[in-house]
Amino acid sequence: MVNMRSVGTLTRADLAETINHKMGFSRAESLALVEEILAKMCDAMAAGQNVKISGFGSFVLRDKKERIGRNPKTGVEVPITPRRVLTFRASQKLKDRIASS
Repeated sequence: MVNMRSVGTLTRADLAETINHKMGFSRAESLALVEEILAKMCDAMAAGQNVKISGFGSFVLRDKKERIGRNPKTGVEVPITPRRVLTFRASQKLKDRIASS
């Protein structure tokens, strides 16, 4: 496993470095590959598609309807506008791997 520069966080640069070491691509090619994959995922979600990576998990878009919320300080009811939210659902394989480590 490649050492991560950021403590506790995996970055784009870390992914590119792994591709560089494992696949033999140049650093620039490795970073371009990571960027292209992330751009493809972002484009799909912007177009309203969910993104599923087998054995890892799914990025799922949900449309939330307008609803009434409450200001916790004042107790005043306020409308919460409808919006689209993005959630991540880990696959069972990922959950098992995290639980065993």
